Amino acid sequence: MALPPEAAAPGDAPLLVACALGIERLALRRPARGAAATVLRTGMGPANAERAVLAACSTDPLRRAAVVASGFCAGLAPGMHPGDVVVADETRADGTGTRCTEPALLRRAVARALPGRTVHAGVLAGADHVVRGPERARLEATGAIAVDMESAATLRSALAAGPRPVAAVRVVVDAPEHELVRISTVRGGISAFRVLCAVLPAFHEWHRSLLLPRR
Repeated sequence: MALPPEAAAPGDAPLLVACALGIERLALRRPARGAAATVLRTGMGPANAERAVLAACSTDPLRRAAVVASGFCAGLAPGMHPGDVVVADETRADGTGTRCTEPALLRRAVARALPGRTVHAGVLAGADHVVRGPERARLEATGAIAVDMESAATLRSALAAGPRPVAAVRVVVDAPEHELVRISTVRGGISAFRVLCAVLPAFHEWHRSLLLPRR
């Protein structure tokens, strides 16, 4: 995906990582060697994400920031497990889709940062509530592989504030066979947290690659 020149200028484009929950922010603030990112806690839900990200991306020094929506998600596809990673090709909510920037590049970076972890590609759906039971199947039927409440709003709002690279990377915390209501999810949640702690270097690798001159 080609970037507009103002979104790809090297040297002055920081990285903003947006998440909803305090525990997600705790995981994502783990330092990455030789790199720094602004980690923004938006609060839960698309409305909070929209307000927080639009405000952040409309002011210096983040007007030109690349934006990654991250945190936990619910897997929709059979066979997904807690700790799997979703690197979205597109986020989608309310009939509107937002294409992510160089998702294949980001998936390779995630795979290197998390050897042995399953990395999924596809559509990340947006919802305004926790999705359970039959609603999972309905969302999967639309082509989505996972769902969360903030990613679609985050990317849409970031681009509303100006052209920039955008991406969404989520760690599965519950899945069709591992729903949050089950006691086994406690162990799955710990696994997902550990994965989220380790993913930040992949964001920096993706970001640095985007800033390199294109041949």
